[in-house]
Amino acid sequence: MPARLFLVRHGETEWSRAGRHTSTTDLPLTEVGEAQARALAPVVADLGARRVLCSPRRRARRTAELLGFPDPEVTPDLVEWDYGDYEGLTKVQIRENAPGWTVWTHPSPGGEGAEAVTERIDRVVAGVRAGEQTVLAVAHGHSLRALAARWLGLPVATGQHLLLDTATWSELGDDRGTPAIRHWNVRAHS
Repeated sequence: MPARLFLVRHGETEWSRAGRHTSTTDLPLTEVGEAQARALAPVVADLGARRVLCSPRRRARRTAELLGFPDPEVTPDLVEWDYGDYEGLTKVQIRENAPGWTVWTHPSPGGEGAEAVTERIDRVVAGVRAGEQTVLAVAHGHSLRALAARWLGLPVATGQHLLLDTATWSELGDDRGTPAIRHWNVRAHS
């Protein structure tokens, strides 16, 4: 059976609610974020994951714990895109000095470029595909969108077309030998 990869974006944080770019700042979940993760737990329990990968950031680890996975395999390759000097800023604030900026198409001074993200995300994809099992990955908005793009064999910039809300799950799989998105951005109540 081909590998299946379920993705869960962590629950809400103060910065995700405000639209602030959050990578290295290790924020906790809000009360809403904790409730979101708890609501998603029964859905995730039915997915049949045999292996659980998780970003080392507190918000992702706490989400995994609330989903019922207190000891996930912490995977540094799943950290959020490093925004460098743009850490903590909103897109509107960044565009005051860098018109048209997106993480997908422009550099982040002092941060990570698409090539570096591609390299580490490709390691995750290769590891999941090699295991030919059902895997759950708990991580972040931009890194999971990049992961979906790379699963499909597309440039990470393709992730800009895949909106991903907090505390949602998605499924990557295979359609007769072709990598595919089976479900995307699904809320617990959907």
